[in-house]
Amino acid sequence: MNTEKINPAKALQFTIVLASFVIIVAGMKAAASIIIPFLLAAFISIVASPPFYWLQKKKIPKVAALLIVILLFIFFIFIIVLMIGTSINDFTTKIPFYESKLENQVDAVITWLNEKGFTEEKIELKEMFNPVSILTLVGNALNEISGIFANGFLILLTVVFMLLEVSSLPVKLKKAFKDPDQSINRVQSIYNNINKYIAIKTWISLATGSLAAILCFIIGVDYPILWGMLAFVLNYIPTIGSLIALIPPVLLTIVQIGPLEALIVLVGFVFINTIMGNILEPRMMGRGLGLSTLVVFLSLIFWGWVLGPVGMLLSVPLTISIQIIFESSEETKWIAVLLGSEKTE
Repeated sequence: MNTEKINPAKALQFTIVLASFVIIVAGMKAAASIIIPFLLAAFISIVASPPFYWLQKKKIPKVAALLIVILLFIFFIFIIVLMIGTSINDFTTKIPFYESKLENQVDAVITWLNEKGFTEEKIELKEMFNPVSILTLVGNALNEISGIFANGFLILLTVVFMLLEVSSLPVKLKKAFKDPDQSINRVQSIYNNINKYIAIKTWISLATGSLAAILCFIIGVDYPILWGMLAFVLNYIPTIGSLIALIPPVLLTIVQIGPLEALIVLVGFVFINTIMGNILEPRMMGRGLGLSTLVVFLSLIFWGWVLGPVGMLLSVPLTISIQIIFESSEETKWIAVLLGSEKTE
């Protein structure tokens, strides 16, 4: 019986790599409050760099171009806060009222089911599924999202320094590495892929959020702009984001208007996300960014566990960056292949 001998050196190397991975992940989770603003600033810088370079090509001085980009960013944030800030505060204060009405409706449904003999009276359906708790969860999540803006000054300051540093990055890479061209190509590849993903995802999310807000406005659901903005933000989360976005407006429609209108909202959200997410987005992405569907879903869970909601939003860009880094080395190229989709050339 032939047995393949285990190379002690490779076994030791694998153990060290695995231990290093665990230590790095544990450190990231412990320092999430510091890492999250930095990551947000990094991805904002990537998105802001094309207009920053474009303004400089138009003979606008570097400092003036940076000031224009930062002012546009501040204006964008101000519009968001202005549009949804009051809605979030008003909705969170009315949550007890909505919960009370929803609980009464659930009790009425349970009583009707018991009277018709569909369920046993001893079975408490609310213990298995309690929609009231979802509204509380939504309120807490909205407060957490609005809390991100508390670090706005720190994020903005980091974006400024990153944009100022970008122009000198190629020079530093040439001095730091023996093969600067490979390092520059690697950074450029990460930059291009992330920019492509964020640009396409932003347009798709903007269209999804706008249509969702229009639908809620036509039906007469309270806070249509808030639900449109929620659909816009959660559309960045792969696979489950669009499903989560439809739950609050559907429950609110049940409480506020009725089940028939809630069904219309549900069907409308599903139709919008099907057209945007399953038909239009894949065509705009083209060949795609090289990640398999399973990896996208697992990265969503992993980065969400490590960094929370922001990690879920940035799960795909972060995984793409790691894939490109692995692909640049022969020793780790096999990991990049496993992360990639089956549609590889």
